[in-house]
Amino acid sequence: MLTWAYPDFGLPLAAAVLALLLALTYVLRTGRLARALGQRAGRLAWKLPLRLLAGALLLVAWLGPARGLSPQPVRTAGKDLWLVVDVSRSMDAPDVAPTRLLRAQAELQTLVQRFPADRLGLVVFSGEAAVQCPLTYDQEAVQTFLNTLSTRLLPPGPTTLRAPLELVLGRLAPAGTAAGPTGRATAVVVVSDGEDFGENLEPTLRALARSGARVFAVGVGTAAGARLPLPGGRLVRDAVGRPVLSRLREAPLLQLAAQTGGQYVPLNDRQNGFTALLADLRAMQGTTEQVRTVAVADNQYRLPLALALGLLALDVALTVVVIRP
Repeated sequence: MLTWAYPDFGLPLAAAVLALLLALTYVLRTGRLARALGQRAGRLAWKLPLRLLAGALLLVAWLGPARGLSPQPVRTAGKDLWLVVDVSRSMDAPDVAPTRLLRAQAELQTLVQRFPADRLGLVVFSGEAAVQCPLTYDQEAVQTFLNTLSTRLLPPGPTTLRAPLELVLGRLAPAGTAAGPTGRATAVVVVSDGEDFGENLEPTLRALARSGARVFAVGVGTAAGARLPLPGGRLVRDAVGRPVLSRLREAPLLQLAAQTGGQYVPLNDRQNGFTALLADLRAMQGTTEQVRTVAVADNQYRLPLALALGLLALDVALTVVVIRP
């Protein structure tokens, strides 16, 4: 069955109509000039169909007639991007407008749009960690889960950075196994204010470094910090009744990036490190390419194009004296 590589016929048809109008204008102008000089313009008649046929063949070549399918190898070297987002209560702090979590949410939505050909996954953490969205090429699904981020997603508890990193580490396929593609670059983007009341991170970071995964940390918040609001205008208070002041803690986030070859960037009302982060993520390349076979329509544009060029060459070679002096 004949198909077309470019089935939108609107622009080609408009070009064909314009070409016919120009040809008609040329014929009428030549006829008027011949009559004014008392000559016959009939010698032009046999060249006009030649040019119209050449134009029609060029139009067909433009549309790309295709018959059947042929397998073609496609090489890809994609990345896996894990977005690890802190949804603890401290992310409600308003020292980054409107809140730490809402600002991070907006930046992550932009990040997802920049990597349409890569797999993305989403992990949330607080006192525990959970996979909100497994690795997928479906950008809309990732965006949907990002839109649902809230500090009420997980039970309250002491924030731990180790739990989400171990969760991601367990999802990494060992190189050379059937569990996943080998040589696929993996980046872990941790978005947090750095509060960590968990265990020692060293063993987890060493395991991530051995796997080849790189951790990029985004520190959301300010050193001055802010008090944590509650519904009704109240504030979160500690055991003795004093308002809790939450500050950005950069040290754990700097450790994540330094020990895995990643990068630390700040995110607050004065600094937005996402531009540098996006540049580093785009620069990452998989060490091994995947080869996939896809069915591609066999475009047959060459034949009508060759015939059209041949007719145009014939038109140029054969000259016709339309008006004799």
